[in-house]
Amino acid sequence: MTTLPGLLVSVEGGDGCGKSTQTELLRDALVARGLPVGPAGAPGMVVREPGGTEAGERIRDLLLHGPDGLTPWVEALLYAAARTQLVAEVVAPALAAGRVLVLDRFLDSSLAYQGYARGLGIDAVLGLNEPGLQGILPDATFVLDVDPEVGLARAGGAPDRIERDGADFQRRVREGFRELAARYPGRVRLVDGERPPPVIAAEIGAAVLRLLEARRV
Repeated sequence: MTTLPGLLVSVEGGDGCGKSTQTELLRDALVARGLPVGPAGAPGMVVREPGGTEAGERIRDLLLHGPDGLTPWVEALLYAAARTQLVAEVVAPALAAGRVLVLDRFLDSSLAYQGYARGLGIDAVLGLNEPGLQGILPDATFVLDVDPEVGLARAGGAPDRIERDGADFQRRVREGFRELAARYPGRVRLVDGERPPPVIAAEIGAAVLRLLEARRV
């Protein structure tokens, strides 16, 4: 794992778990403390995955709104390609400059969705992603643990390509994230995502502040 001056925090979970709300609340709390949050060229920005670069946004559109017939390995390769570009263009430079990045999904989504839920294997999908990560992993990952039925109900609107796989698939995704928390207890933390958003935000914010103090970022 590469150690850079900045801090990388990712928020994960199944569809409709509340990631976007929590990444924004965390970003706001960190900005309020005067910390250099987000890429230098877009201060205060929450970085979403897949996306965050021109190439990544185009890949995102294909993954979420493209044809249903994409095979699991094509899915995994596309996510890895978008992530590789994001690390090169955004993540590595920002961390090298000592900035704090809040990511709405990162590597662990691929490990849970394609590695576990799609059955490709967590280790196989990790190996696929490793060359593009440049040794960079999140300093902390918070998984919002939510019942899949609750998450899908929250999502609302027209379902995207992944959401159309339904509750059974989302249950496997949840199992995948729980497996990651068991494998990487020092980095991946399960958070009860069915509580009120301010309560969740307080828990995550306190943990990130402790990490910032320990790292002296």
